[in-house]
Amino acid sequence: MQKTVPVVLLSVSILLASCGPASDKSVVGEKKAKLEALKKQQIEIAQSISTLEEEIVKLDPSSKKEKTKLVRIAAITPINFVHYIDLQGSIESENISYVAPRNGQGGLVKAIYVKKGDAVKKGQLLLKLDDAVFSKSLTQLQTQLNFAQDIYRRQKNLWDQQIGTEVQLIQAKQTVDQITDQIASVKEQQSMTSIYAEVAGIADQVNIRVGEFFSGFMGNAAQITIVNNTDLKVTTQVPETYIERVKTGGNILISLPDVNKTFNATIALTGKTIDPYSRAFYVEAKLPYDKDLKPNQIALVKIQDYAANNAITIPVNTLQNDDKGKFVMVAVTENGKMLARKRTVEVGQLYNDKIEIKTGVQSGEQLITEGFQGLYDGQLLALAD
Repeated sequence: MQKTVPVVLLSVSILLASCGPASDKSVVGEKKAKLEALKKQQIEIAQSISTLEEEIVKLDPSSKKEKTKLVRIAAITPINFVHYIDLQGSIESENISYVAPRNGQGGLVKAIYVKKGDAVKKGQLLLKLDDAVFSKSLTQLQTQLNFAQDIYRRQKNLWDQQIGTEVQLIQAKQTVDQITDQIASVKEQQSMTSIYAEVAGIADQVNIRVGEFFSGFMGNAAQITIVNNTDLKVTTQVPETYIERVKTGGNILISLPDVNKTFNATIALTGKTIDPYSRAFYVEAKLPYDKDLKPNQIALVKIQDYAANNAITIPVNTLQNDDKGKFVMVAVTENGKMLARKRTVEVGQLYNDKIEIKTGVQSGEQLITEGFQGLYDGQLLALAD
């Protein structure tokens, strides 16, 4: 018994080893062979089906099964089509006054009669500059004038008594006149130390203090600016390629996104020259008064350069091209079936996502708006849900 047990165990081990990986490989091989056979049968069946279908169609053409394409359609409806040139512009005031000294020289500020944000009337006193030099000169000249007038009166009395010469009288009169003219000149210069508003409006900038020197500008910045917001305009630059399409009197649409407002206007002025650097010309239009409008505000400007009443338009993405030109696909009903038909078209202007169709389709036709890609003329259609 003790000798038999090891032999039995060894036999079992050998049997299990022989039924391991070798057995698995055999099963996989059988399955692969079966798969190949089924694939071959599938090909043969498909070929047989195709052959039978072709034979049936030859014997009975009406039995051919047509491929149906799901599409969405929309009726073509005439609209008033407008084309715009989209530009960016800015708002400007017709009356912006950069206050400056009338004598062109300026002076030290003695008094300020306006502050930023004040409403200002035309002719209102804004600043008073130091006029001490002129006051001193006037005092001296007035003393000289009094003396000269006294000399003249004395000389006149003597001349009336036939004493003295006429030359002496004339010289005395000339002295009085010269001093009088000097006084008038100094007074005129002194008056220029009073700075007045040239226009009515709002004091938008007041960048000056008492004791500072007023010359009108500090560097590139105006010291006092008065803005009249009742007379505003929008200006923009138009590329020279549109020079024949943009004329005075043309319609213009002005949008101000910051205040969410839109205005209709007409072109009031077009430039007569082309800027050599930007290759554009100047255009402006008047704006109505609005409390929300301010100079230098950004505006979106749309200049109308084309319009067509009762125009046929389609979404530009439905327009297709082939070697014969541009075309669209429409849906028609023939013999109770909805079919695709190809329409060769002539296009006009394009604006945003709409393109004008000059010829090729008519009002009321059903334009295929979805599923038109890959359609062929005469293909059977069905409407998508």
